[in-house]
Amino acid sequence: MTDGMFSEVLKTFLVKYGKEWDGREKHKIVGKTPLEEAAIIVEDYGLPCAKHEFVNEVYSMFSDHLCKVKALPGANRLIKHLSCHGVPMALASNSHRATIESKISYQHGWNESFSVIVGSDEVRTGKPSPDIFLEAAKRLNMEPSSSLVIEDSVIGVVAGKAAGMEVVAVPSLPKQTHRYTAADEVINSLLDLRPEKWGLPPFQDWIEGTLPSEPWYIGGPVVKGLGRGSKVLGIPTANLSTEGYSDVLSEHPSGVYFGWAGLSTRGVYKMVMSIGWNPYFDNAEKTIEPWLLHEFDEDFYDEELHLVIVGYIRPEANFPSLETLIAKIHEDRKVAERALDLPLYSKYRDDPYLKITSSKGQ
Repeated sequence: MTDGMFSEVLKTFLVKYGKEWDGREKHKIVGKTPLEEAAIIVEDYGLPCAKHEFVNEVYSMFSDHLCKVKALPGANRLIKHLSCHGVPMALASNSHRATIESKISYQHGWNESFSVIVGSDEVRTGKPSPDIFLEAAKRLNMEPSSSLVIEDSVIGVVAGKAAGMEVVAVPSLPKQTHRYTAADEVINSLLDLRPEKWGLPPFQDWIEGTLPSEPWYIGGPVVKGLGRGSKVLGIPTANLSTEGYSDVLSEHPSGVYFGWAGLSTRGVYKMVMSIGWNPYFDNAEKTIEPWLLHEFDEDFYDEELHLVIVGYIRPEANFPSLETLIAKIHEDRKVAERALDLPLYSKYRDDPYLKITSSKGQ
């Protein structure tokens, strides 16, 4: 839940040494203890400070930003769900205990939901050693073999399996799922977790193949009216620039969403949309590709397009052939069209944002 914020702090910290954080060490430090993170960055950047000095200064800066940290998509939903069903939960992290408690103090209901918290300073060895998870199971009075670990780091997966536990991986770095093969399951985000697969109470909030969400908004000029999607897939996407939407893209995992689209001179239409790297085409950058569910007679490049996204359908996935990809996209269309007729979703067709002609979303 803190990777992005930690990167921002590192950028600020490295400036005083005339260095620039470019994220190249991000994959090396995910899941590490504070001292291990410090050792990697101090060495790789040739910093004239000891790792203990690095930890003291960087984590002091980091603590000032904890109030701004947002939970991973689906985390609050999952924690509330398990808590309501009386499922015992532990939080076991390579961070120190005090840092963990500071982090979760800003997340509503988390302190009450976790009956056990274990930091790396409370065990002999941090992850990838199993010590943290074994200690958590001991404090929960649970057998390790009946415990489920949900991890975002490779070393956390290794630690969970070494503890004899089942592990679901939610990779924290994009396009890195191949590094998590030791996990029992790898999912795109916590929105895709199916608790019943692990003997836990199932979610009851899916509605006709869709997961409702609080509405969120994106807007801007169409940068690709009927481009590659039409030529290769026969699906006329009206793409938006990702410029100015880095926060939105980081808050919402890659996948297929749906909602309503307003074109400044044409009206309001049903819409299904993908956000992500499109594994079949292996995009280098995350894209926003809405498909307006209407037959248009002409392109509408540069026309102002506003989206109100109201729900989630599925994670981004790769497909063995172009035909299976096209079939899945048309299936997504049917799911979105049916769902948007439900009162739960149809009410957003009148959202004022769809009538606005400004060039930026809210």
